[in-house]
Amino acid sequence: MANETGSRPSKNERRNQAREQARIAREQEKKREKRNRLFIQGGIVLGVLAILAIIGLVLTQTMKPAGPGPKNMASGGVVFTKDLKVVEGPALKADGQRKAVSTDREKLPLDVTVYVDYMCPACGAFEQQYGTMLENYVGSGDVNLQVYPLNFLDSSSLGTKYSTRAGNMFACVVEEQPDVAFKLHNLLLSKEEQPQENTPGLTDDQLLDVAKKAGADVNTELKQCVKDVRFGSFIAANYKSVSEVGIKGLAKDAQVVGDPTTGELQKAGEPQRLRSTPTVIVNGQQWVSNRDGDLEAYLLKVKGEIEQKAGAEQGAGDTKKSQ
Repeated sequence: MANETGSRPSKNERRNQAREQARIAREQEKKREKRNRLFIQGGIVLGVLAILAIIGLVLTQTMKPAGPGPKNMASGGVVFTKDLKVVEGPALKADGQRKAVSTDREKLPLDVTVYVDYMCPACGAFEQQYGTMLENYVGSGDVNLQVYPLNFLDSSSLGTKYSTRAGNMFACVVEEQPDVAFKLHNLLLSKEEQPQENTPGLTDDQLLDVAKKAGADVNTELKQCVKDVRFGSFIAANYKSVSEVGIKGLAKDAQVVGDPTTGELQKAGEPQRLRSTPTVIVNGQQWVSNRDGDLEAYLLKVKGEIEQKAGAEQGAGDTKKSQ
């Protein structure tokens, strides 16, 4: 019988095998640890990149560069139509040239524009007297109302430029949350919220509280828009446009009051410049309370004239068809 002990590893061979196995195990453990470190590091890097991407997205949404104006106000004002909806449209073009809203004044709805400064006490009195009436007429579709914010009373807010800041917040909401813009306009001119002339006016936080009362979501984007006064230059340019260049969209023969104390009209054929607020334009002609009486009665009169003319034209057409 052959000696089986000769086929067994010697003591030295077993020791060397054990050492080799230990070496291989150590190398495998090192590789495993290296893989784990790489996975952890990769996960951290991906996590950081994800956080940076989120931050970048937030900054993109909240730190928009100041542009020539907000969306839905290319004319300088915002137009509210049936159900108090904002007529949507692009922002003002880079040239900053405001263009009158296109409208057919031979048909309904009536075209009404109100030029306002949110610190103007007369604007507050006007809104408190006629705001609900206009809300009803706009909501029913009988009137398209353009609200055109100005800042001519900035000097009456003790250095805080309240008129600009309030107009800016209104513009921010028109662009971001237009469904609550009409209510915000109403609240800014209400007895409860409108500050008195020659006071600092509301702070930015107080303005945001008014926006919240109007139903706005006071989110990061709105807060940043208010903080940056993103459309401040737009509001200032609004006033410059109507007070220096002239009111756009007037009827061909329209004359606007030049001296509010006397009611004297500006010269025909010359630019008709805004001289006070509120200035109210109905179908291209200025409504003046001392001359034209109650606003609702005036609107009904203009509406009746349009309907009467349309009826006469339709009757003439029907007669011609029957002949």
